[in-house]
Amino acid sequence: MASMLSSVIFPPPPSLIISVMSVVSLVAISGLGISEILGKHLQYSKFWNLSSAKSSREQIKLSSRTGMLVFYVPALLSGVASFVLYPNHDPRLFLVKAALTIHFFKRTIEVLFVHKYSTSGVVLDSAILISCSYFSATSSMIYGQYLTQGFPEPKVDLKYPGVLLFLVGIIGNLYHHLVLASLRTKSDKEYKIPRDGLFGLVICPHYLFEVLGFIGIFFISQTWYPLCFTLGTIVYLMGRSYATRRWYISKFEDFPKDVKALVPYVF
Repeated sequence: MASMLSSVIFPPPPSLIISVMSVVSLVAISGLGISEILGKHLQYSKFWNLSSAKSSREQIKLSSRTGMLVFYVPALLSGVASFVLYPNHDPRLFLVKAALTIHFFKRTIEVLFVHKYSTSGVVLDSAILISCSYFSATSSMIYGQYLTQGFPEPKVDLKYPGVLLFLVGIIGNLYHHLVLASLRTKSDKEYKIPRDGLFGLVICPHYLFEVLGFIGIFFISQTWYPLCFTLGTIVYLMGRSYATRRWYISKFEDFPKDVKALVPYVF
């Protein structure tokens, strides 16, 4: 197992911070996914007003658009700044910086121009937690990649398959966000059952493609932090999609029971 990993991944960088952040990222994000399954949700979208120990009067609620901008803009700025902070780079470092910047630029554009919002919102505590996670992940991935410059390349080069997988991920994610947006008019704030695209097979295909995008970023990077972050993200989105499917079943009597949560025919 160790020899197989050494053939596809760089050695750990000489940074205690990155090593610790890798473990913390995997454990913390996976824990959030398990919490979703147990009914304790990050409070945004359809779960914005659930599972809080505070009364609604003590919560600071942001609009969905504002809250999601808080999610993504700091990570976008980190990606943009990396082109100034690390100007001398090899192709792999450039691709990691570009992929992360493109990902969060796309998400910011979707927040501003694609998504059509319900009456739900984002609780400030959750917005800050998610924002810090994305910002620290982006900064750590790029810095960790910078530290590998001069290291021997892994025997198996996955960066170009990673680019392809990343593009499939962001395009599939965008397409299914457009499908969701098409379900609402400006005056329509209600949820409906989506059916186009892969929504006929899973209730969260946009999460599935987000997972593919992050796997692509790990392939491009081939370092430990993106691997840990991606594994944690998979667990979190499995938990969130499971909770989302349970929510649709509780809300819509005609929800098709053969539609899975995240992986067609499997989960």
